[in-house]
Amino acid sequence: MTSNAFSVAAILAYVGACALIFRSMRQDYSALGGSDQGRLITLALGWVAAVLHSLAAARDLSAGGPLNLGFLNALSLVTLLIVLILLMASLAKPVDKLGIVVFPLAAAVLVLQLSFPEEGPPPKDYAWPMRIHIVVSIFAYSFLNIAAIQAILLSLQDWGLRRRHLSRLHRSLPPLQTMEAMLFQLIGAGLLLLTLSLLSGFLYLDDLFAQHLAHKTVLSIAAWIVFAILMWGRLIHGWRGRTAIRWTLGGFASLMLGYFGSKMVLELILHRV
Repeated sequence: MTSNAFSVAAILAYVGACALIFRSMRQDYSALGGSDQGRLITLALGWVAAVLHSLAAARDLSAGGPLNLGFLNALSLVTLLIVLILLMASLAKPVDKLGIVVFPLAAAVLVLQLSFPEEGPPPKDYAWPMRIHIVVSIFAYSFLNIAAIQAILLSLQDWGLRRRHLSRLHRSLPPLQTMEAMLFQLIGAGLLLLTLSLLSGFLYLDDLFAQHLAHKTVLSIAAWIVFAILMWGRLIHGWRGRTAIRWTLGGFASLMLGYFGSKMVLELILHRV
């Protein structure tokens, strides 16, 4: 099969998994067991989509050279990793409802790749220290992306509880305290990886504040400060609820602008590597 065929098959699987999540919202969370058949089918379809996405990404990333990290290729790799982290976390935690955002996002990125094939920057053969930095950075972004989605669902859940208006989505989610605990677990893992990413960048890159890296570095450090303050506030002052949601979304916005915002401007607008 070609890369396009894998992508189309993955899109269909993602759409199917998302449709099953919508269907599962007819039931309250308290009525669902860990062995719920619908949930298991949803996760199985999600794994099928992830495998097909992996096969398509492997071909795209290696097309024309050692490693092609053009804008859409990088975006596809990140969304794939987000899907894999979500699926693995779902084996132990009730976070599968995040797929209602993650699966359509992954499918949309694949549609963009099919619709707008990119030449991208010349593929690069990165040295192993730089490969470590790239991998850790992508993992950090992925964990904090899931945390941001979790924060959005937590915000909707909090809004519904305050106004005593519980939709099907609200009733199908775990209790608010469980959702909040999972949010801080995701932030803790993401903050640790972001710390390693910044440290590896300072160690392995010649100049993190070079002209084409300065904005990315500054925004990434700003995101680290936001998440570090949030974790400190949680541990010392017990921050939670809307305070935690605002800090999470603010930190992720800074991180997203630092990586994909700068990458989009450099590659798609200024046509620079």
